[in-house]
Amino acid sequence: EASNIAAGAVPSTGFTSVTTFTAASTWTKPTDITKVIVEVQGGGGSGSRHGTGANVCSGAGGGYSKKFLDVTNTTKATVTVGSGGASQTSSDTAGINGGLSKFEENTGSGGWTDVIGNGGTGGIISGWGAGPIGGTGTGGDLNIQGGRGWMGGDGTNGGGSFLGVQGVSTSYSTGVVLDGLGYGAGGGGAYTTAASGAGAPGIVVVWEFK
Repeated sequence: EASNIAAGAVPSTGFTSVTTFTAASTWTKPTDITKVIVEVQGGGGSGSRHGTGANVCSGAGGGYSKKFLDVTNTTKATVTVGSGGASQTSSDTAGINGGLSKFEENTGSGGWTDVIGNGGTGGIISGWGAGPIGGTGTGGDLNIQGGRGWMGGDGTNGGGSFLGVQGVSTSYSTGVVLDGLGYGAGGGGAYTTAASGAGAPGIVVVWEFK
């Protein structure tokens, strides 16, 4: 194996490739692949947009799930990638929920449970303190819930995600609102600014092994 790797040959066993999905698609198992590690990140919710009052609210982060799968008897899998919640420009408008991401068997008899990252909830209009709930991860060996959004004043954060960094809210008419960054993070809330922060989209990553 050492001589083969030094010569640039693909190893006969172990990790061989990675496939990343940022939109809905179908994963087709490459030749000789028998195992995969799948990472599924749901989309983040966008922040709400307020025209009266400064109790702005950020969106929540999407859930994350990671799973080791034996795909010996699987040929194809359906991949769903959740969108991030869209920013809002109308007064007193709640944020939009992030979309669900999923990796599910399409063709074959592997029989494994769907690996899912649920989207985070969009920012709410009324209340104070703890805001919308983060999306959950299900079906994985490791499942992580997205961070909760927050309703409060200037500089409060959105809900983070395992693969993203949360946006930031502002309660000032001239303040800066930040979108969620990376994948699955919630966007910040806005008060009389142009738009609330958008949630970051989800992603599905498949690590492939012989």
